[in-house]
Amino acid sequence: KSSRHIFKNDRERFEFIENNRLSFPLKKMCRAVEVSKSGYYAFKTRPKSQNRINNERLLIEINRVYFENDRNYGSPRIWDKLCRQEQIPCSENRIARLMRYNGIVAVHKRRFRVTTNSKHDYPVWPNLLNRNFIVTRPNVIWVTDITYIWTFEGWLYLAAVLDLFSRGIVGMAMDKTIAATLVTQAMQQAILRRNPGKGLILHSDRGVQYAGNDFKALLAQNEFTGSMSKKGDCWDNAVAESFFHTLKVELIYRMKFKTREEAKRRIFEYVEMYYNRKRAHSTLGYLSPFEYEKQKIFS
Repeated sequence: KSSRHIFKNDRERFEFIENNRLSFPLKKMCRAVEVSKSGYYAFKTRPKSQNRINNERLLIEINRVYFENDRNYGSPRIWDKLCRQEQIPCSENRIARLMRYNGIVAVHKRRFRVTTNSKHDYPVWPNLLNRNFIVTRPNVIWVTDITYIWTFEGWLYLAAVLDLFSRGIVGMAMDKTIAATLVTQAMQQAILRRNPGKGLILHSDRGVQYAGNDFKALLAQNEFTGSMSKKGDCWDNAVAESFFHTLKVELIYRMKFKTREEAKRRIFEYVEMYYNRKRAHSTLGYLSPFEYEKQKIFS
């Protein structure tokens, strides 16, 4: 594919070469973007235009936000941070173009696997949620799920409880086994932290941990209502699945944990210090879960 379809003009080609000068041989880059070496050297000796100076300043800010968020942000979140929150005038297209030319790419997502064991004889709750993920108040509908993380000591299992209102993690438990106590501990933590009222709906998949007597007793004690996904349909619990997907892409797949304790510590830091308090969420208008709750409750 010709570079004429990628770059608008020679200035963009020369800027691309300049930004990648230390990574690739000059001759090969000139051939790839279809310019001459003499043209590049002539570009180097010209005084910088105001537009080029502005782009270089903006690129510094892009890199700042990109690395502050551990390379997790793409152009939409970086634009929201710089333009809406920090009042730096720029367009998303301009940021996307500068990121593309400078090889700044958010970490790529991978597909996740379903871990649920729904082969059991326990009765299950009907699907009350029915993929209605829009909630106008906190502590009305929570969703929960389990995932697993590999360490050199073996698997670590994580159960998390999310409030659909803000997508925030309100309860979490981690252990080396996937026993029923894992999900009850996560739920108990959520109840202690949030003190929800009677009638809260708790949605899960049909896993044996959620269908078992211990978990059902916990919900009954607090007068909560259970809801479960249809059999084999991960989309019915898409918000919980999406959180685990984000966690694995932004943290788990980029780490090698020597011990379960190390994994627990890093996951706790990611959730409590970054995901809940800082990470911009597109469905929340690029606010973090805690920022969204504060804005909606106290506005």
